Amino acid sequence: MVWGLFSLTLSLFLISFFFFFLLLFFCSEQCQNIYLFFVFLTVEFDDCAGNKNATFDASDPSFYVDADLNLAPQRDVVDCQPVLFIHGVSAHADDIAQVEITGLPLQDNKDIHGSICLTRLPYRSKRSLYAPPMTVTENQRGPFPRVLGRVILPGTPRSHFFRLTGPGSDRDPKGIFSIDIETGEVSVSRPLDREAIDAYMLEVSTTDLAGNIAEGPVMLVITVIDQNDNRPIFKEAQYTGEVLEGSPTGTTVMTMTAFDADDPGTDNAALRYSIIRQSPNKPFPNMFHIDAERGDIVTVISPALLDRETLPTTTYELEIVAKDMAGSEVGLTGTATATITITDKNDHAPEFTHPLFEAHVPEGSTGVVINLSIDDRDDPATGAWRAIYSIISGDPTHSFEFQTNPDSNEGMLSVVKPLNYEATAFHTLLVKVENEDPLVPGVSYGPSSTVAVHVIVEDINEGPVFFPDPLHVTRNENIPVGSFVATLNATDPDTRTIQSIRYAILRDPAGWLGVNPVRGTVNTSAALDRESPYVHDNKYTALFVAVDNGIPPASGTGTLIIHLEDFNDNAPYVVPSVAQVCEDAHDMNVAIVGGWDKDLPPNAAPFKIELGKQPGLDKTWKVSRVNATHSQIMLLQSLKKANYQLPLLITDSGMPPLSNNTEVKVQVCICKKNKKICSSAHSHFSSLLVMLATLLLVLLCKYPHTEPPQGALTFSVGSPPSSSFKDLKINKILQTFNQQN
Repeated sequence: MVWGLFSLTLSLFLISFFFFFLLLFFCSEQCQNIYLFFVFLTVEFDDCAGNKNATFDASDPSFYVDADLNLAPQRDVVDCQPVLFIHGVSAHADDIAQVEITGLPLQDNKDIHGSICLTRLPYRSKRSLYAPPMTVTENQRGPFPRVLGRVILPGTPRSHFFRLTGPGSDRDPKGIFSIDIETGEVSVSRPLDREAIDAYMLEVSTTDLAGNIAEGPVMLVITVIDQNDNRPIFKEAQYTGEVLEGSPTGTTVMTMTAFDADDPGTDNAALRYSIIRQSPNKPFPNMFHIDAERGDIVTVISPALLDRETLPTTTYELEIVAKDMAGSEVGLTGTATATITITDKNDHAPEFTHPLFEAHVPEGSTGVVINLSIDDRDDPATGAWRAIYSIISGDPTHSFEFQTNPDSNEGMLSVVKPLNYEATAFHTLLVKVENEDPLVPGVSYGPSSTVAVHVIVEDINEGPVFFPDPLHVTRNENIPVGSFVATLNATDPDTRTIQSIRYAILRDPAGWLGVNPVRGTVNTSAALDRESPYVHDNKYTALFVAVDNGIPPASGTGTLIIHLEDFNDNAPYVVPSVAQVCEDAHDMNVAIVGGWDKDLPPNAAPFKIELGKQPGLDKTWKVSRVNATHSQIMLLQSLKKANYQLPLLITDSGMPPLSNNTEVKVQVCICKKNKKICSSAHSHFSSLLVMLATLLLVLLCKYPHTEPPQGALTFSVGSPPSSSFKDLKINKILQTFNQQN
C-alpha cells in the first residue's frame, strides 16, 4: 500500500438557532444529554486518493461518523468522555484526531452553549495503542455491564487481543472493569462509589496468540464522576459558645463547621450555612447572624440590649442548617444546634439589704454571731457575684472576723476572741463588701456597699480567776503536819457585782494538803515526802477550785506546785546483792558493789562501804574504796564451793549521816571451761551451818569462859568442824538457829 500525504481535520458545524432551541441539557458534572438529531461537526478526511472505502471509528461507542462524514450520536447520550478520538482508515491513510468536549456550566442552565475543541495528534507510527481517558458516573443504575469507551489500535490484526490489568480489573477490587479482547471496548460491571475510590489507574496492552505483549502497555485512567449523594454532617451535634454581655455588634461567638464527603471541587460539597430557628425569639428573633460560607456566628443585637440582667434568658439556642450545592434548592442539608450563653461581667456593685445590722453576743463566747445579707444582680457563682467582706473600723483588738457563705453569699461575722462585758459592752463595726472581680469601668461601689454593725455584749456570771496560775512554792519534805504551805488568790471578773468566793481541793493525789474555804490558806495534813511516787521531778502538783455565789454559781480552777527540798530520811543500800567467784580463781577480787540512796546530794554520795562489825571478817574479806559510790570486795584466802553471806555496813554523807547493815550473797563456784557450778539453796544452808560451827570454835578458843556476842551471825573462812567435836554448847546454838529458820 502506498501511503500519501494525509490529513484529518475536524471543523465545527454551525447549528442554527432552531436546533439550539430544541436542545435540552440535564445537569451532570461533565456532560449533558445529547439527542440523535444533533450533529456535532463534519469530518474532513483526505488520503490524496479520493477517500475510497475510508472507514471511521469513534472511541466513545455513543458516537459515529456517517456517510456524509458528520460526527453524530447514535443514541441518547446521558454522559460522555471529556475527550473523544476519531480513527480514520483507508487504503492510503491511517490517522487519529482528538476531540475535546466542553459541556454547559452548571451554574447557569438558561444560557445554553457548548464547544468542540479540536486537537491534531502528533505524528506517530502506523500502529500505536491509545487509551483515551474515560469517565463513569457514580451510583449508576443497570443494566450492566455498561460500555465506557474503546481503546484504539489502528489496523489491529485479528491475531492481536486486548488485555486490561490493574486495580479494578485483575487486582483488588477485582472485576469492576473489563475489556473486549477483540474490539477494545471497556465496560463497567457494577455501580461505583466515588467517595470510596475516585479514580482507577489501569493498563491496556495487546497480545498475540501466544500471549506475548504486542503493543503497550499504556495507562488507562477511569475517573468516577461525583453525584450529590452525601449530606453535610456537622462535626458535633451540639455546639456551645459564650458571649460577654455588652459585647459590640459583630462579635464572633463561635464557628460552625460541617463536612460533605462529595467532591470538594464541585458544588456537591459547596456548603452554605443559615440559622432557621432562635429560641427564645425575644427580644427579637434575629439576635445572631451566621456567615453563609465560613459558618461564623456573630452578634447582631446592640451592646445596650445585650444585657444579661434584662434579657428574658441568659441562654439562646440556634438551629443551624448546612446545605450543599452552594445552598440551592436541590441541595442536601444537615442540621446542628448551637447553644449560646450570655456571660456576665461585673457591672453591678453589691448592696447591703439593710442600713444597719445588730447582734447580741454573750461575753466569753466565740463563733458566728450574725449573717449580713446583700443583693447583687450579677451572675451567681461567678467572681462578679461572690462577695468579700472586710471591717473598716471598730475592731482594734481584731476580735472579729468575716467569712463568706459560698451558697447564699452572706457575710458571716464571727467572734474569734472572747468579748468582756466588764471591759466593753458595746461595739460598732463599719463593714464594707466588694466582689472578687473588679467592677467594669464606669461602675463604682456606692454608700449601700458599706454598713454599720452593732455588737451588744451580754453579761454572764464568770468564774473566779486564780492569780498566779499556777502558783509555785518551795517547802522542805517532812515538815510538821499543819505547817503553812501557801495562800490561794482568786478574784471574780464580775467587777460590777459583789460576790463571795469559797475554796476547795479538786485534786490532791497523796492527800497531804488542806485548804481554808474562806481564806484560801493551804496547810499540810500529812508529811510531805519527796521520794513519794506522787512527786515528779521534785514537784508535787495539786488542783484547787474557787466558786462564787452568783446565780448560777460559777467556778474556776487553779494549780499549786510545791517544790520539795530533800531531807536525809532514807538510808543507803548496796547493789548488787549477789556475787560469784570461782573456787580456784587466782584473782581474789569478788565483785565491785555500789551504794544507792533515794535522797539527793549532799544526803547521798559519797558512800562509805565497810565490813560488818562481826569479829573475824577481816581475816577472810577485804573491802576497798574505788570511788565516791563504789567499793571492791576481795577474798584474802580461798574458799570451798558454798554460798556465803557477807555483812556490810554502808553510810551516806547526810547531816546527820544514815547507815544501813546489809548483806551480799557470795557464791563460791566450781568453774570448768567457762561453766560455773554453784551451790543450790540447800547447799547454801549447809555451808552456813558449817560456817557457824567454825565461828563457835574460834570463839571458844579465844574466850573459853565467855558467851559469844548476841546476833553475831558473822562468818569467817575456815574448815568444817571435825566429827570428833562434841561440844554441847555448839549443838545448842545450832538447834536454836535451826528452830528460828
